[in-house]
Amino acid sequence: MSSKSTTMSATNSKYRDFVLLALFAAIVLLLGFTPLGMIPLPFIKMTIIHIPVILGALLLGPKYGAVLGSLFGLVSLISNTITPALTSFTFSPLIPLPGTANGTPFALVVCFLPRILVGVIPYYVYRAIQKVTHAKKEGSIVSLAVAGVSGALTNTIFVMGLIFVLFRDAYAAAKGVPADAVLGIVLGIVGANGIPEAIGAGILVAAIGKVLFKIAKY
Repeated sequence: MSSKSTTMSATNSKYRDFVLLALFAAIVLLLGFTPLGMIPLPFIKMTIIHIPVILGALLLGPKYGAVLGSLFGLVSLISNTITPALTSFTFSPLIPLPGTANGTPFALVVCFLPRILVGVIPYYVYRAIQKVTHAKKEGSIVSLAVAGVSGALTNTIFVMGLIFVLFRDAYAAAKGVPADAVLGIVLGIVGANGIPEAIGAGILVAAIGKVLFKIAKY
């Protein structure tokens, strides 16, 4: 292959990546600002905003995945600032902590760090499973499913873990419970919400990712 053909191929690949990045970013915004980002289940509403972040990371790599994760965090910041809920102070520094007149910049850590990691960790989990299972082709169902589960758990565990570490007392005050009860609440949310979301992410990422890898001709 000539150097000219190689350059054209690299340019086309870069354009393709930017187009895919824009597409996944648009899906994140759509899911984040509409009810489409929540799937009602018998006992909970399952969040699926992290799905395009995970898929983008798997197709485009961890750098673009981190960009999509940052966008996910920005959506969460805007949503919690504009339409605050009881514990939105953990996601937005503009929402005052219970009993105070001010928020805290630590909310940005909770809002952005887990979401950025959602765009990074699944990529390396996917690569590790591909290697361990000796998958001959990209887009192995097992690798995709495990990556999807890891992405959802990354979001839930890091968000709730950081809330416990950084906002235990404020979270307890908002919920009207003793500070000692916060750990139980956090673990309950991880189990009740995090596990179903992880299973859902594994199924969706495997199903959608398989198709996307074929279309992208990986």
